[in-house]
Amino acid sequence: MSVIRLERRAAPSRFWSVATPILAVALTMIAGGVMFALLGKDPVAAIRTIFWDPLFNTQFAAYSRPQLLVKAGPLILIAIGLSLGFRAGVWNIGAEGQYIIGAICGAAVGLAFYPADLWIVFPLMVIAGALGGWAWAMIPGLLRTRFNTNEILVSLLLVYVAEQILASMALGLLRNPEGGGFPGSRNLQQYAAASNPELIAGTGMHWGVVAAFIAVIFAYVLLTRHITGFHIRLAGQSPRAARFAGVNPARLVLLCLGVSGALAGMAGLFEVTGPAGQISIDFNVGYGFTAIIVAFLGRLHPVGILLAGLLMALTYIGGELAQFMLGLPAAAIQAFQGMLLFFLLAVDVMTNYRIRFGRGAAT
Repeated sequence: MSVIRLERRAAPSRFWSVATPILAVALTMIAGGVMFALLGKDPVAAIRTIFWDPLFNTQFAAYSRPQLLVKAGPLILIAIGLSLGFRAGVWNIGAEGQYIIGAICGAAVGLAFYPADLWIVFPLMVIAGALGGWAWAMIPGLLRTRFNTNEILVSLLLVYVAEQILASMALGLLRNPEGGGFPGSRNLQQYAAASNPELIAGTGMHWGVVAAFIAVIFAYVLLTRHITGFHIRLAGQSPRAARFAGVNPARLVLLCLGVSGALAGMAGLFEVTGPAGQISIDFNVGYGFTAIIVAFLGRLHPVGILLAGLLMALTYIGGELAQFMLGLPAAAIQAFQGMLLFFLLAVDVMTNYRIRFGRGAAT
């Protein structure tokens, strides 16, 4: 009987490691085109609107190009933190919650100083945002190291707790006392000491984007030049060998979760002081979950994450444009983004396995 079987490679394929993201993007375009056609839309026009028009259509580029960095900044910052944990086998799926808590803590510090115009307010907000995300990530970290709980479930469930805290703050402690009873905090963009404006007009570059680029450089140096990066890579590839090499598993779990939580919290702070402007019930837009796709699309490599973050930001901008120009539903754009991770994981099998055709039982 002729069978198709997967045969494990002696070593991961370098070709497929590079080709997987490219092929996944191509398959996503094809499958997305089919989905758009089933919705009664021109698939070619939809793909062009998502990937081409935001950058090269002069009618939209003046607005879309600056938005590319605005959208990519938090995705890259969060994904860098997640990638360190994923490389070590620490699965933080709750970055969305850490992003929310970081935004709340940072905004609370800024609003506590209102209306004082002091230069130190914004640095204190950044520190508070990072500490808020770090503290929220320490909950699954300590539960795993102390009680061996599953950090995937704990971190994910904490997202919903964070969303309830967000709603409570928008309706309670952080609500604008001059807002006529409407939910939401003061607009931090109108409070100079706590705002995060563009550093270069017309580019979308703000402190959150700068922090993302710094995080990419830091992660690259850590993974390639520092003993801690070696421990992270070793723990993910061979936990048993890592223990023989003297790696402390509990310390590594806390380090990876702490760094990813702090970066996610900073991303939330930069977002609430910049593009979002205020704490509101619907402040979070899913950056913490989308960053998981960015991390894997970038092959958990800092430079790859940088490129993947820009690509995913393009789908956000192009998706919004397609909703406006072509009438595509928002759910279709979200499904399109989800296809990217689906095909990435599917094709990634070829990195460690090869397909064999032959007769006999599959092994």
